[in-house]
Amino acid sequence: MNAAFDESKKVRPGEELDVARLEAYLVSRLPAVSGPLVVEQFPSGFSNLTYMLRLGDQEFVLRRPPVGNVVKSAHDMGREYRVLAKLCRVYPPAPEPLLMCEDEHIIGSQFYIMQRLRGVILRKSNTPSELIATPGLVTTLCESFIDNFARLHRIDYQAAGLGDLGRPTGYVERQVTGWVGRYAKAKTDEYAEMESLGDWLAENMPVDTPPALIHNDYKYDNLVLDPRDMSNIIGVLDWEMATIGNPLMDLGSTLAYWVEPDDPPAEHARAFGPTMLPGSLTRGQLAQRYAQSADIELPDMSFYYAFGLFKLSVIVQQIYARFAAGKTQDRRFAQLNAMVETLGKAGLRVVETGKI
Repeated sequence: MNAAFDESKKVRPGEELDVARLEAYLVSRLPAVSGPLVVEQFPSGFSNLTYMLRLGDQEFVLRRPPVGNVVKSAHDMGREYRVLAKLCRVYPPAPEPLLMCEDEHIIGSQFYIMQRLRGVILRKSNTPSELIATPGLVTTLCESFIDNFARLHRIDYQAAGLGDLGRPTGYVERQVTGWVGRYAKAKTDEYAEMESLGDWLAENMPVDTPPALIHNDYKYDNLVLDPRDMSNIIGVLDWEMATIGNPLMDLGSTLAYWVEPDDPPAEHARAFGPTMLPGSLTRGQLAQRYAQSADIELPDMSFYYAFGLFKLSVIVQQIYARFAAGKTQDRRFAQLNAMVETLGKAGLRVVETGKI
């Protein structure tokens, strides 16, 4: 099971920090810490960069925007810090932020420091043996996964001081037009499936549901699990896209990450975690469990799932566009354009069949 702990590694070339300047800044602002500072990087994740900082016997996590970032609104460190500062008081899985730095001269961008949560993070490449051998535990984990998601959506965001986080009125329309526009700006190849899917979404938008605090990137590898009981979620990470909006859009985005064994093999690459283990719930079962936990009657989810696939494809396209433009040297991104086409085809299949 130890391999499932999210261990930090040597910082990737081109993503190094000015250690001396960062150490001086942290020592002057964090209580009871002293150098020397050791900086390593958490190698997973395709968006904001995440580093492990060790100062003496204390460990922290640093979050900063990606190198070569051109979508400033999607990587607002101050916004993410402010969300966590309020959310951690009412939603225990949210990590506590400790320090916000707006001075870009320290490491070349704004950043914030938060507590480090130690636990198991599920990825396809490091599935714990306990889960592989215990389908019943997998089923319980899936139920906890979706129940915790519904719990987030039930938070009284006004009472938590997060009422000004987003604009819920017209949320669905803004999301569809916004992501279609982002795709047009980031496009590097011509994929007819993506154009058709974007047109269909624009023509079939449902009315908005009552708003909720939504995560917008809720998936296995953004969870921290208790190593003593991997059905117990002790942390939820990566709040950069959190807002107030339609919770069914959030659910659709989560379903887009959830791959089943019977999905076409080309789509298996979009699984962000071991969603195909024996005992796993299907997307349909996840949706029904969500409805039960949220105490709502679930509508047809095909639009929301198709939108989730489209949005995921655009996110992948934006990352690939940075690589194609030479703004990042991370070789993990070199083949991401193939996933854009695969996700577009998956979305069209949902449109044609109505099945999630």
